[in-house]
Amino acid sequence: MVKALSMTESKFCISDSQDSLVVVMDVQQKLTSVMPTQVKEDVIEKINILLTIANTLSIPIIVTEQYPDGLGSTEAALSEQLMRAMAVIEKTSFSAFDTVDFVKQIEQSGRKQIVLVGMEAHICILQTALNLQEAGFQVFVVEDGVSSRSVTNQENGLLRLRNAGIIITNVESVFFEWLGDASRTEFKALAKLII
Repeated sequence: MVKALSMTESKFCISDSQDSLVVVMDVQQKLTSVMPTQVKEDVIEKINILLTIANTLSIPIIVTEQYPDGLGSTEAALSEQLMRAMAVIEKTSFSAFDTVDFVKQIEQSGRKQIVLVGMEAHICILQTALNLQEAGFQVFVVEDGVSSRSVTNQENGLLRLRNAGIIITNVESVFFEWLGDASRTEFKALAKLII
């Protein structure tokens, strides 16, 4: 397992495309159906943008599904960008880190920066992020790529994460950090997604 980070190291690091892994958490049909429509559409759009960038830059992706028998499978709107995902991991624990297959996939990737998007910010995202941080990973929660059924719960979840030293970021920041330089060949095509 990686060396634990101090609070200062965790708060002020930049995501690195060579060390990042994206986790798409629980963006499932029955869960998205209870989200406010505009919130659902905005979050799925932002996740799709992030996944397009991740796929272009060969950044690994893991998908989790919370109790899919009850909550359904991952939203079809994400399926094209998730075709190259390393794994789709079914879970019943709210923290994905309590699922052996999830931990195994992350360890096999060798990546130390975990970028989280999905649902819900105050439950599965929160618990997974805190467990990953405790295990020594640098954790980035993409604010415009997460949601909760209630805005109050989402804001509370993000505040708790900030206070714990988790890096709260956004799709555009992650994009520019992963690219690092406008001279990269992928920049022009990918920039159209966000500009």
